Amino acid sequence: MFRFASPYFFLILLLLPVAAVLYRRKMRSPVMGVPTVARFGGIARSTALKMMWVMPVLKFTALALMVIALARPQWGTQRINILTEGINIILAVDISESMAALDFKQEGKVVNRLQAVKGVIHDFVGKRSGDRIGLVVFGTHAYTQVPMTRDYGTIDTILDKIKIGAAGKSTAIGDAMGISLKRLKDIKSPSHVIILLTDGRSNTGELSPAAAADIAAQRGVKVYTIGVGTKGRAPFLIRHPLLGERYVYQQVDIDEATLKSIAEKTGGVYFRAENTKGLKEIYAAIDAMEKSRVKTRTYAEYREFYLYFLVPALICLALWSILANTRYLRVP
Repeated sequence: MFRFASPYFFLILLLLPVAAVLYRRKMRSPVMGVPTVARFGGIARSTALKMMWVMPVLKFTALALMVIALARPQWGTQRINILTEGINIILAVDISESMAALDFKQEGKVVNRLQAVKGVIHDFVGKRSGDRIGLVVFGTHAYTQVPMTRDYGTIDTILDKIKIGAAGKSTAIGDAMGISLKRLKDIKSPSHVIILLTDGRSNTGELSPAAAADIAAQRGVKVYTIGVGTKGRAPFLIRHPLLGERYVYQQVDIDEATLKSIAEKTGGVYFRAENTKGLKEIYAAIDAMEKSRVKTRTYAEYREFYLYFLVPALICLALWSILANTRYLRVP
């Protein structure tokens, strides 16, 4: 991180243009009258006279560099020590094939459900501070995509790479909760939260959603559930090797009763999002409800760089002094 420790010295630079104007006037106005040398006007000027512009350039360059040195340019690194723990959050995201439904809009463009969810989660993660956040994805199977971490940049990067159908076609809500609970088990925190988002009905997996909710309640893990997608039929883009691309409408179904039950058992809340705006409002509401008070202490170590400007300034000043007293010596 670059900075100037004493930037107010830059105000001196405002005087340099004034000094330059006064310098030019002084050079043009003789102190006293001298006999004219007009008759010698035809004589070619020497190289030294042609290079007279070097003198003011050296002088004002030296002054400008000295001012920059006075402003104390520094380069440093900032370190933040977290004195109190934040909360632990698992983002459990459904990536089954039904998330390909094109019933959301993002910046005026029609997008699938997962793409809309990614954008909202990016915003949610960016607002957190000091919390450990993990990412679990699920379809037929459930996987830990990102373990608990405060490296929010890694979460964003991995989230961007997630693809629909990578975990299978079906929806295993119970297994997703089971994996999420496993990630939270051994990490101490004032609060544990799972934000589970799905657009379907649990139809596979070894652990039932009800059993997973009971375990979460016993461990004091709060689960917020989000049902995403419109009701009824939703458009899907189908790519056929012979017929090409075409849109088909399929029936979509969200098991709201199960999602509500999970939230009620664990002390969470069930939300329903049918558009991007609603989805943003839901994550904003959860963000407001699950704020942690994190105390931090910031340390900054800076390295001074004024010598990189002061040394060239002194060199310019020395050259100016030498030339002014030798090659460009002026007669009083």
